[in-house]
Amino acid sequence: MTFVIRAASEADLPHLYEMAKLTGGGFTNLPADRRALKAKLERSSNAFARTEGALDDEAFVLILENTETGEVRGTCQLFTQVGQRHPFYSYRLSTLTQHSDQLGRTFRAEMLSLTTDLEGSSEVGGLFLHPGERAGGLGMLLARSRYLFIKMHRRRFADRILAELRGIIDEAGGSPFWDGLAGRFFGMNFQDADQYNAIHGHQFIADLMPKHPIYTAMLSESARAAIGLPHPSGRAAMRMLENEGFAFENYIDIFDGGPTMTARTDNVRSIREARESAVIAIDREGGTPALVARGTLADFRCALGNVREVAEAIVLDAASAKAIGAREDDKVTYMART
Repeated sequence: MTFVIRAASEADLPHLYEMAKLTGGGFTNLPADRRALKAKLERSSNAFARTEGALDDEAFVLILENTETGEVRGTCQLFTQVGQRHPFYSYRLSTLTQHSDQLGRTFRAEMLSLTTDLEGSSEVGGLFLHPGERAGGLGMLLARSRYLFIKMHRRRFADRILAELRGIIDEAGGSPFWDGLAGRFFGMNFQDADQYNAIHGHQFIADLMPKHPIYTAMLSESARAAIGLPHPSGRAAMRMLENEGFAFENYIDIFDGGPTMTARTDNVRSIREARESAVIAIDREGGTPALVARGTLADFRCALGNVREVAEAIVLDAASAKAIGAREDDKVTYMART
């Protein structure tokens, strides 16, 4: 069974909608709203259609497809430059130290400050794998295909990159962090705010969110405990990001308190280590497991395969060559699956 990552098209709307209904909420980049998803696919199609290489405010949607059945089983997204159409807000966690000579005591207080520090960064996000496919390395294929896409279209992305991880969501679908902080200022529950943000953007945050720092000691215990923690389903994703070179630098999501991971784009492992080579031959023999990709923009394809390096070229296995449409003498981008 072979799976391929490809560019999404407007015909994928029903598939995205069905996957969006499985996310369980708190998944801003994949809202269970047909109109919002249709707009996302239209924006992605425009990005794939633009051939100029300069950096702009764009979004690319990729799809994981079973090549044997044609079923769509996952998706992921790339945003080239956040914070251009709407402010990109984060909370920055910091510490204020104060000392009283009279009392002979030092106090250290944690604070959350609203910031747009990450504006202009690229973002990888929107990764969702159908629950029935969460085995066999497909999550890794989805995640790392984004980095190969960036490698192959480097001029379309910024020098800094981020990934937001979903925060703690309780059994009722609420967010302890939202309830303890922002919910007090907005008069709406987490699900409503998250849905509104997914469809309309962050401007309402700029309108209503208090601009002064928030002392975490003033929050409820459950809200404090959620700061910077990923949802249990996102722990593996956080480890993958750390393995790629992303780090948590005290930025958190303003809705659910989940961690925002950041890295220098060219230092991301899969981008740094990916290589381009010509395919000297295609056969059915084994080789080193690798991710292989070819094609520009809407023709982009990525799959798991086997690669043997021969001098300055490679030998590629037949199944992955077919999945990505590679022939002898074609150039492909690849990196070892580790």
